[in-house]
Amino acid sequence: MASETVDEAEQTISIKEYLNEVEEEELEADLVLGGDEGKECTYIKGYMKRQAIFSCLTCTPEGNAGVCTACSLSCHDGHEIVELWTKRNFKCDCGNSKFGEFFCKLFPSKDVENVDNSYNHNFKGLYCSCNRPYPDPDVEEQVEMIQCCMCEDWFHEEHIGLESSNEIPRDEEGEPLCEDFICNACSAGCSFLTLYPQTIWAAGVQHSGSVTIKKDKDVMQDIPSACGSGELENDIFSVSSPKKDDAMTKTNSESLSGGKGLDTGESSEKKVGSNHCNNDSSSRTTCLLGENLMSNLPILPKKALFLAKNWRDILCRCEKCLDMYNQKHMGCLVDKEDSIAEYERTAKQKREEKLQQQEGAELSFLNKLGHVEKMEILNGIADMKNEFRTFLESFDPSNAITSADVQQIFENLAKKRRRV
Repeated sequence: MASETVDEAEQTISIKEYLNEVEEEELEADLVLGGDEGKECTYIKGYMKRQAIFSCLTCTPEGNAGVCTACSLSCHDGHEIVELWTKRNFKCDCGNSKFGEFFCKLFPSKDVENVDNSYNHNFKGLYCSCNRPYPDPDVEEQVEMIQCCMCEDWFHEEHIGLESSNEIPRDEEGEPLCEDFICNACSAGCSFLTLYPQTIWAAGVQHSGSVTIKKDKDVMQDIPSACGSGELENDIFSVSSPKKDDAMTKTNSESLSGGKGLDTGESSEKKVGSNHCNNDSSSRTTCLLGENLMSNLPILPKKALFLAKNWRDILCRCEKCLDMYNQKHMGCLVDKEDSIAEYERTAKQKREEKLQQQEGAELSFLNKLGHVEKMEILNGIADMKNEFRTFLESFDPSNAITSADVQQIFENLAKKRRRV
């Protein structure tokens, strides 16, 4: 009995802690879903630049289809669902030819197939080069994974091809300190990034070709826009030519071992290649990287890259660079709406608007009531506050609040209302 009392005490939390947990869980859900309340199928919106996607293994065990939030709730309730977080340039598959005789309840009139959708082993519930599920039933303690912003696969830190996890830039609490991560399979096609100033890399780590130089950890700073001041000299970035900088041309044999489910650089580019995103900035005539640098790109080994906050803003948007992005199927990198940071910012804005609407609806309801009804409601709220305050003042904080205690509070309120 004593041990049960101790266990109960350890699980006890305050009302404030509980409400804070609920608020955090609601915010996290809104960030993952992008503020989508799951009421309407997103198919009508076409290939959305970014949205939360789910895979139904009950209907499509091959992992070759994805459904939106609303369809996961309405059409696939009770099914084996895999949460994929977000996918770019995706159109809801629910009820198309991949689902056999199953039809979408929310939007049944759909094309036979969404040819521009891209799928990987995540849709089978498998992740990383180790090709394991998450949560992994064979592992006691689940380890968080990091998503590549190019191929959008998820990786365990020990499987991203680093000699040590200490190479990952972190904050004081040990959390990864980067806005975006590029896996080693996709990094080979991103050698042009080495031509930009060091501020493009996550704070605490300096990249120079294949060399990683650790520096004293600083607070991650915002990167100014490529159109801003302070980074340009005569409209050209002051960066070293790869011919003169030996470190820029170093190569090594580092690469991730060929795990089951590992994507090659070619396959990664194919995944991203199906994404057709518009650039959020008009093209320039002068290249920020210089006239000759793009023809002498350094050879970048397959090694994970960690990018700093707002790193996309600094990318050149001249006609030549935009053409290069398109050839490499990386046009989304210069599309502001593609980034997870922008996706979450929009989700937070939607959440604030929703809360304001709820608050406005409550005030509108109260204002429509007569004086007597208003006073009844306000007096009822005041009575409840007083009853809770009285209870807490007399309650032993070392004990846990039980359902019987809560029931007694409402019985006391009912007695007071009857006496009134």
